[in-house]
Amino acid sequence: MDNAYIRFWGVRGSYTAPFASHMKVGGNTSCVEIRVGDDILVCDAGTGIIPFGNEIAAQESSPNLMLVLTHYHWDHICGLPFFVPAFMPNWNIKIFGPGQSTKDIEERLAAQMRTPYFPVETEHWMANIKYVEPGDGSFKHGPISIAYHNVHHPGVTYGYRIRVCDKTVVYISDNECLSMEKSINQRYQEFNEEERRLLDKMKDEERDIERRLISNADILIHDAQYTPVDYEKKRGWGHSCYIDTINFAIDANVQHLYLYHHDPNYSDEDIEKIHKHCLEIVRERNSSINCNVAREGVTIKLA
Repeated sequence: MDNAYIRFWGVRGSYTAPFASHMKVGGNTSCVEIRVGDDILVCDAGTGIIPFGNEIAAQESSPNLMLVLTHYHWDHICGLPFFVPAFMPNWNIKIFGPGQSTKDIEERLAAQMRTPYFPVETEHWMANIKYVEPGDGSFKHGPISIAYHNVHHPGVTYGYRIRVCDKTVVYISDNECLSMEKSINQRYQEFNEEERRLLDKMKDEERDIERRLISNADILIHDAQYTPVDYEKKRGWGHSCYIDTINFAIDANVQHLYLYHHDPNYSDEDIEKIHKHCLEIVRERNSSINCNVAREGVTIKLA
């Protein structure tokens, strides 16, 4: 199918970065479109969903649209108040995110659009909005199969393993790779031999769980926000050092990695240096992984 692709609409983390020094990578926050014909899955609703919404709203027909949210931090939902299709009748939009019920999802999105934060509430949305009931960890959207899992980020945050066009696409926007293992290693010498055996078992179990989520992915879109220096300053904030991201992707036999959720303080030049170092790691490890920088506007063909 010609009309089957992934497109990056927002690739920054934390806050928008509309600076001249950042425009080759892009300044909008998280939003990725996965499209198969008239079925569209949108991952996250940062400011990138605004230009996406403007484009599809101008189309003659409305596609079958579903939005999945990793979590409710502002950089991942702040585009929704300006998402034009939500204010258009005859549009059907499904929304899913962390929560115990559809009421939880609805309330968390509505909260940011209430006084004193915003003048237009979700009650003004004219589209047919359906909040998807949390279930057994998986659901479908047209020909797209989606499974969700908890990842390491403050609050409940999901990563998504998506099956589309006979490919496995994993979207993990915010995640601190092996956070438990790294925390244990920091204080490893403080424990006795028996405690270390238990901690080693915990580390192995965590590594296996994380590896299964991304294992053998055709395309992995993953948090690579920090340099090693910045990671040490912000350890526990729920974001990965890019060195951990590339190494873990290699370990998990990922085919194509897209470094994502770029720090808004990093210029295009900074991110090119990160990418160059990642490619050096790939060569040093004799890996066949294809490592890329997620850039706003880039399209990946799926078929």
